Amino acid sequence: MSSRIFGILLLGVVSSTVLTWWLAFGERQKTIEQFRDSRAVERAEQLVLAMDALPEASREAFLTTAPRLGLRVTNLPITSSTEAPRSAYAAALSERLGKTFRVLSLPPNSEGCTNLPAEARTTRGPCEELGITLHDGTALRLTVLPPRGPLPPLRPDFVLYLLLFLLSIAVLAYLVSRMTIRPLKQLAQAATDLGNDINRPALPEDGTTEILQATRAFNSMQSRIRQHIQQRTHMLAAITHDLQTPLTRLRLRLEKVGDTELRDKLIGDLSAMQTMVKEGLDLARSMDSNEALRPMDLDSLLDSVCSDAADAGQDVSFFGKSGITVMARPQALRRCLTNLIDNAVKYGQFAKVSLETSNEAGKKLMHVLIRDGGNGIPEDQLEKVFEPFYRTETSRSRDTGGTGLGLTIAQNIAQQHGGSVQLKNLREGGLEVQLILPAKPAL
Repeated sequence: MSSRIFGILLLGVVSSTVLTWWLAFGERQKTIEQFRDSRAVERAEQLVLAMDALPEASREAFLTTAPRLGLRVTNLPITSSTEAPRSAYAAALSERLGKTFRVLSLPPNSEGCTNLPAEARTTRGPCEELGITLHDGTALRLTVLPPRGPLPPLRPDFVLYLLLFLLSIAVLAYLVSRMTIRPLKQLAQAATDLGNDINRPALPEDGTTEILQATRAFNSMQSRIRQHIQQRTHMLAAITHDLQTPLTRLRLRLEKVGDTELRDKLIGDLSAMQTMVKEGLDLARSMDSNEALRPMDLDSLLDSVCSDAADAGQDVSFFGKSGITVMARPQALRRCLTNLIDNAVKYGQFAKVSLETSNEAGKKLMHVLIRDGGNGIPEDQLEKVFEPFYRTETSRSRDTGGTGLGLTIAQNIAQQHGGSVQLKNLREGGLEVQLILPAKPAL
């Protein structure tokens, strides 16, 4: 969009300048032509008046100066057969001389024009011949040489001035386009940051009327979304808290059931209910994290999570170091990694965790790869498993203790960090979970 605005401004200003220059130049040429015509008529008038005032014997000597004025005068017997329709030039000269002089336009392509020098015939316009009768009856042929071309030669510094003008126009268009796009970029970046942190500071409300209106609308939207999420989180927290007490009482009472088999089944169902309530609250918290961003060594976090899982008897191994400290929410990211590793061990018997880096579109990304040895997930369900409470029909079912919220929580936390969770079935068997995070350096 910035390039388009820059191009439109540059093209518009240059086009307007060229049009203005063309109109001004055309008007200038008309003014020059009118001045030349007026001067030519004035010179012809002076010549004719001088010829009329001189004695006939002195006229030949005087005529030698006439070609220097762009005029050529010769004697001409004028008859009515040689008369042509009077031209504008002849009418103007006749008006200047008065009715005492007879001014006629001679036919074109007459002898006077054909005898012009080759330079005048090729580089100038058509000449004009007039027949003028003096007071003493002498007839003169007046050949008016056409003026030279009105276009002056280009000055050597014209190209330099033109380049400087175009450069100044380009700089102006660039600055205007940047000033126009900057508020939109700030608003787009604010929208991206809002997806990662709902509690981010509001945008400063300043600028032009349109920008101020858009900023206020954005801040109001952020406030409403934050309030909605907080209300939902508080509601779920209250429900969870209120359910804990009756569920605990039920568990204590079930301990007194005499039928061991029935008691175990009921306690199992109760434990499933408690797990679902707890993970429901974790899901709400994953969408509304109040935890602040802190510098964190990703290698140390992965090593700690994998060590805790190994200490708990899970087959988890970690290899690969990045040596990068990033800004993240430690507790939320730990919950995300714990969910992914627990899923890998639960449904794939083991988890092999590795850490890689890549550059995409000029941005450095961190890839946490978690591979297991399970049966994988059908290709048509790789995206559906991120939906809340969704479970596949195979081993990833409710019978194994899954609630369908682990991947949803992990995806929410990854998106809060500006990343994502992606799944891919391995050719050799098993599932690869890839946690992608932007490698934002610590402040």
